[in-house]
Amino acid sequence: MKNTMKAMVLARFGGPEAFELRDVPVPAVGPRQVRVRVHATAINPLDYQIRRGDYADYVPLPAIIGHDISGVIEEVGSHVTEFGVGDEVYYTPRIFGGAGSYADQHVADVELVGRKPENVSHLEAASLTLAGGTVWEAFVTRAQLTVGETVLIHGGAGGVGTLAIQVAKAIGAKVITTARVSDHAFVKSLGADEAIDFMSEDYVEAIATITRGRGVNVVFDTIGGDTLTRSPLVLADAGRVVSLVDIAQPQNLIDAWGRNASYHFVFTRQNRGKLDALTNLVERGLVKPILGATLPLARMGEAHELLENGGAYALRGKVAIDVVGQTLDVPERFRELKAALLAAAS
Repeated sequence: MKNTMKAMVLARFGGPEAFELRDVPVPAVGPRQVRVRVHATAINPLDYQIRRGDYADYVPLPAIIGHDISGVIEEVGSHVTEFGVGDEVYYTPRIFGGAGSYADQHVADVELVGRKPENVSHLEAASLTLAGGTVWEAFVTRAQLTVGETVLIHGGAGGVGTLAIQVAKAIGAKVITTARVSDHAFVKSLGADEAIDFMSEDYVEAIATITRGRGVNVVFDTIGGDTLTRSPLVLADAGRVVSLVDIAQPQNLIDAWGRNASYHFVFTRQNRGKLDALTNLVERGLVKPILGATLPLARMGEAHELLENGGAYALRGKVAIDVVGQTLDVPERFRELKAALLAAAS
């Protein structure tokens, strides 16, 4: 094999133009590691937060970032028995613990790696690992969502939200989600029972009407800020709030106290067990990855721009990266804007 690999390297903190395509050394494989030929990766909010410098103390530059991988094992360490060369796998690289997924090769601790679902492509599988693992931890490990309970999922048309709706329905919960009115039919096609237009409706009032004042058992917050502050107002007694977002402002929790609420702040922990649970749901047809856009590795900056401003481009689902090919499939609004910018520059 070659001693170098292609990688999109974060050369500096800043905008989407901060990435550079470079040849970098391929890491050596340890006794309990595997080397994977990366076929696909995907973009997460964590990625653009790292890129712009939100976690500068944890990411020495230059860096290869990225948190989703689907690919094929090309080399196994001397003490690896779970997998062999040629196995299709998917996983999240260790967060803040080494090189990420924006490269055509990756070396990972075998404990992080799961077998890829057989009924989806590498692009689809790559869209599942971090987002799907986060949803599983939020609903199963933390909130312990159960059959017959009601959950409010904020941002149901997004990369995490589309998976959250499907996992919650697979558990047997009633799902209410917030989304633009143009996305209501879409989120209901994923299993949402009710959709609230966050652009024109007050979701607190809407939840009171939908639940006849009973409230929801679980709030799944992917937005933070005011959304997190107001979450207690929609909770039933002993309800749970699960948030994926840093607390960017002080929170008044008096309303939460009055409802005997519990709060969980999730920074997902990677392990094979969660991946195996997701694989089971996917192969049973209960969860389907939703790809809103696909771009080649060399266009990583555009992929970041697309996700970071997804609302303006009518993005639904995940942004995937084709590492082995040149697939380009983006929302029409994004394509139109790029064409307009090129025309203006010429």
